[in-house]
Amino acid sequence: MKKGQEYIGIIEKTEFPNKGHINYVNEDGSVTKVVVKGAMTGQKVRFVLSKKRSGKCEGRILEVLEKSPFENREAPCKHFQTCGGCTYQEIDYDTQMKLKGDMVKGILNSVCDDYEFEGILGSPMEWAYRNKMEFSFGDEYKDGPLALGMHKKGSFHDIVTITDCHIVNDDYNAILKVVLDYFSDKQIPFFHKMRHTGYLRHLLVRRAIKTGEILVDLVTSSDWQGCPQSQKNVEEQMLLELKNILLTLQLHGKIVGILHTVNDALSDVVQSDRTDILYGRDYIVEKILGLEFKISVFSFFQTNSLGAEVLYDKARSYVGETNDKVVFDLYSGTGTIAQMLAKVARKVIGVEIVEEAVEAAKVNAELNGLTNCYFIAGDVLKVIDDIEEKPDLIVLDPPRDGIHPKALDKIISYGVDRLVYISCKPTSLARDLEILQVKGYKLVKACAVDMFPQTYHCETIALLEKSGGEN
Repeated sequence: MKKGQEYIGIIEKTEFPNKGHINYVNEDGSVTKVVVKGAMTGQKVRFVLSKKRSGKCEGRILEVLEKSPFENREAPCKHFQTCGGCTYQEIDYDTQMKLKGDMVKGILNSVCDDYEFEGILGSPMEWAYRNKMEFSFGDEYKDGPLALGMHKKGSFHDIVTITDCHIVNDDYNAILKVVLDYFSDKQIPFFHKMRHTGYLRHLLVRRAIKTGEILVDLVTSSDWQGCPQSQKNVEEQMLLELKNILLTLQLHGKIVGILHTVNDALSDVVQSDRTDILYGRDYIVEKILGLEFKISVFSFFQTNSLGAEVLYDKARSYVGETNDKVVFDLYSGTGTIAQMLAKVARKVIGVEIVEEAVEAAKVNAELNGLTNCYFIAGDVLKVIDDIEEKPDLIVLDPPRDGIHPKALDKIISYGVDRLVYISCKPTSLARDLEILQVKGYKLVKACAVDMFPQTYHCETIALLEKSGGEN
């Protein structure tokens, strides 16, 4: 096989995260193993060999010639073939869940045995489940008309305008359309990632599932000088006009805040150098399992509110009896899990590196009348050395890459009888489980929770108990 040439092959198996394996038979009968992204077991694909080094080959799919047997329905979303947001829309939901459950079980089985796998719990909503979307401004092709939506499948630069997204409420589509039409009429340029010029960067929309409250944030650069009629007061007038147009929309929910964020970062990261409130307030209120949470535009919060109730309810069952116990919630985010447990524990201490998330957690704890919930801003690796109290139980909900090995050693040194580990990346969980088992913890049971229908992602909850092993 030669780099840059096209080949045809069958996807023989798929591994997380959506990597397909092809055993390509060469003319001499030898077999070359090729890994391609975005594949499904059973597909026949035309691909180009993009990398070949040290005996490892990677390819890029150009065309699906024959669908997988798992692809058993028509995708309802007209953007599915071009948008990079969803991967599983052509698979019915029961099959999606089975694929994800089997994937998680296979990954856990590779490092653990003699544990109970409780299967996968589905999302209460298959469609319109997301409470947050980050849309990008750009063009669908070089020098094309203004686009607003998601990145084109397999592309870093091209943006597909999404006017009928199915994984969000129709309110998102209505807001996106009016914002795109407004700036298209004004001929306002988008921010070019390579040239670092232009104005429009992102449109962030958050909508609470339970309350219907909506927050809209227009993210731009400060480069207003490159726009037509570049006087500052023209920018202010434009933002005022956009605000008024948004407020006249007939929506299922209600807009409670409209923001303007200035972001001059050179990378494509969504961040705030300055955020101004154009209307209302800078947060929405969502309700989860009887608690209320204020969520700002940049706060971390599970993107599937009803799925989060399933996830946290299962996690709470794994935690078990907590009366008179001190619980550590490490990597606590905005403190959602900590507050769930605070109602039935003596004390809960949350640790989170993102200061804004910690401040939000404190506000939410006060909002819910919880006085036994404490949050500390800082890196788990450094902070836990300064906490005088010792935990009776630890809940872990780390970022996708899992727990830093040194931090994991410190967590293990507490010697608690029970650990509950929540993971959004099962391969990271499996890596940490190997260490935990060597250090004397046993995986008792685990469960997958589908928080992200139409994609290959899901959450995993693992219960570990102290059993012996290395000291």
